[in-house]
Amino acid sequence: MLKGLKINPLKWIGALFMPIQKNSAFFVFMFALGMICTQLELMPVYLVGKGAEPYQFSEPELFLDIYAVCVVLTLIPRKVRYWVRALLYILLYTTAIVDMYCYVRFESTLTPTMLMLANETTGQEASEFLRGYITWDVVTSKVGWVLLLALVHIAWTVIRRMTRHLSNRLILPKMTPIVIEGYNAIVGVIVAWALCSCVTLVWPNKEAMHRMFTHTTVGQMEHELTRKDKAEFYVPIYRLVFSMYANHLADNQLVQLEAASEKVQIDSCSYRVPNIVLIIGESYNKHHSQLYGYNMPTTPKQKALAQEGTLVPFTDVVAPWNLTSFVFKNILSLQAIGEKEEWCDKPLFPEVFRKAGYHVTFITNQFQSKANEAVYDFSGGFFLNNPDLSKKLFDTRNTRLYPYDEGVLQEYDRLKKEDKEHNLIILHLMGSHLMYKSRYPQNATHKYLKEDMYNRPELTKKQRMILADYDNSVRYNDSIVWAVTQRFADKDAVVIYMPDHAEEIFDGEPYMYGRMHGANIDYRLARNEMEIPFWIWGSPKYRENHPYGWTAIQEARNRPMMTDVLPHLLMYFGGIASPLYHEQYNIVSPAYDTKRPRILKGVTDYNQLKKQ
Repeated sequence: MLKGLKINPLKWIGALFMPIQKNSAFFVFMFALGMICTQLELMPVYLVGKGAEPYQFSEPELFLDIYAVCVVLTLIPRKVRYWVRALLYILLYTTAIVDMYCYVRFESTLTPTMLMLANETTGQEASEFLRGYITWDVVTSKVGWVLLLALVHIAWTVIRRMTRHLSNRLILPKMTPIVIEGYNAIVGVIVAWALCSCVTLVWPNKEAMHRMFTHTTVGQMEHELTRKDKAEFYVPIYRLVFSMYANHLADNQLVQLEAASEKVQIDSCSYRVPNIVLIIGESYNKHHSQLYGYNMPTTPKQKALAQEGTLVPFTDVVAPWNLTSFVFKNILSLQAIGEKEEWCDKPLFPEVFRKAGYHVTFITNQFQSKANEAVYDFSGGFFLNNPDLSKKLFDTRNTRLYPYDEGVLQEYDRLKKEDKEHNLIILHLMGSHLMYKSRYPQNATHKYLKEDMYNRPELTKKQRMILADYDNSVRYNDSIVWAVTQRFADKDAVVIYMPDHAEEIFDGEPYMYGRMHGANIDYRLARNEMEIPFWIWGSPKYRENHPYGWTAIQEARNRPMMTDVLPHLLMYFGGIASPLYHEQYNIVSPAYDTKRPRILKGVTDYNQLKKQ
């Protein structure tokens, strides 16, 4: 029957080999390029030699990807195919060189922030960068392997063209059609087996990639990357496409923020409190705070302030997310979770304060544009670091990061000469961010708690050491926030402290540290990762000048709150009258809505979890 239909099985099977056969150089050299990048660019850099490994399925996925490109090339007319291949060579080699260079220089492969910084670079800055960073040692680094492969590819192409006529005369005439068909069929069977095997192995990653590019906001992309089955952008070209898409989404939200800034309307401002200080900490588990009953001396200074009556700790406060960037967007925006708009559809409170006449200072120990920052930092910082938007939000900003948070104090001391009569000061700390040991100076004064001080037999020695480092970082943070209050002791001022979110730190099974981003939200997770310390300190002058305000703060200490409504409390302190202010979101107001759902991660009401 096959003979009657004039179907040659050998040709059909051999057709699977045709895409590789017609694009053999492309297949071989691009596979080699991909392998160089996957094997040499191990991430994260600090784990190289300590467990960092290449993407597990880099070989089969690379085979499948390049084969798919070869299929497309085969369908293109031969003369056009030559130029398409040439363009692909330029694109893929250039991307690989840039990616490897970033890995060598900045200890990171291509990221959205790198692309953002490149887009903002002027011609003069680019020229200075090339003169300063493109040196001979770059050629002798890992970048040299990509350059060497490109040179070998060029040499092979030249030699191949020079000897093609010899190959045709010496080899092809000796092979009969049936031999060629048989050879192609055998290789076709091998290709078919390889394709089936590769598809089975790499399909989950392809699904994850597709899922990533269906998201419509940077925040959604960031949350996607917290999944265990997140996409692996294992070669430079994928990282470039991902970075371009992330920047595209960021640009869309910047447009929305620009439109939202036009909605700022200030009816009046009484400057109720001349100096408002907001301290934003990091990864601070409320249940490791001595102020909230923890049995280790982690917050002696805050506890002393509370005992003397100048600091009011709030008892029932949660963060809306366990991701810094998500929390930052929610606490800066006047949009409250549960409203229809996105966070970027409402103005950000620093701009409201600036337009009301406050001098706004922002000193951060996290959100500075760095080439090697991950998408998490990009998601949190792309709008804060946008030059135009930053000018609308802040009068004064720092331009560097510090090893420890005492650097934030030093930076404020340097910049406070810019303060005016009315000031909003936002201090963003590194707090207790991983790695905990790196969050405080390693000396006898700050390494106060030791692992042998913990009666936790269920933990290993290593776990108790990590626990001690975490608690020491909390104790160091205690000294920082206390020092902030002392800088405003002679002013009419309030200091509000809150971390972005909390952190797992061996508080119940499973005994772990960090955060469980992909887990369902139950009360155990909410308790450890969303319940946070929140307090307000009032200076002597504030308590004297605003006795009713201080009483209102004390009476509100046990009210339930989620930090997405923080801007409305701040606007109350500022005495800012505006249509953007909603009294039901101000926790110290008699009109505060204590029944408002507190939706965690956009899905679960904390109030209902707590009742279970």
